[in-house]
Amino acid sequence: MPRKLAERELTGEGPRRSGTARGKRRTVTVNLAESPLAWLHARGHIEDRLFDAGERLRADYERAALAPNVTMRWDPVRIKTQRGVGLTPTERQIAAKQRFHGAIAQAGKGLEDILWRVVCGCESLPDAERALAWPARSGKLVLRIALDRVADFYRIA
Repeated sequence: MPRKLAERELTGEGPRRSGTARGKRRTVTVNLAESPLAWLHARGHIEDRLFDAGERLRADYERAALAPNVTMRWDPVRIKTQRGVGLTPTERQIAAKQRFHGAIAQAGKGLEDILWRVVCGCESLPDAERALAWPARSGKLVLRIALDRVADFYRIA
């Protein structure tokens, strides 16, 4: 997994703990391959059921190709098809899009924003809270409620 080292200066200003030393530097290791949802799961903030629901939602989002395209598609063209073998790539994409929109609708009005930002857009919770003008540390509770409804949609026990 790719890792990146990032340095930042700790200061005694702002909402930081009062015990930090001024002018000290520390190195922080950041795993760029870890999604915000995986970060919350790894630290015990969301249980397995909610994590699995979020991963299913993100997988449907990616399969449906709902993200903006920046280049040409190079998918192979199917010339001969065998009936009954399964869905074509286009049919799989349409099915994923329907599942994604169904899961978002199941979450309910007002919860789709936090779902899309954290699960699909891979924004951190603090960034999503700021973008939505929510109070600090409120996003985790709202995300848990939204993921619980998505888990019900995907029938994850």
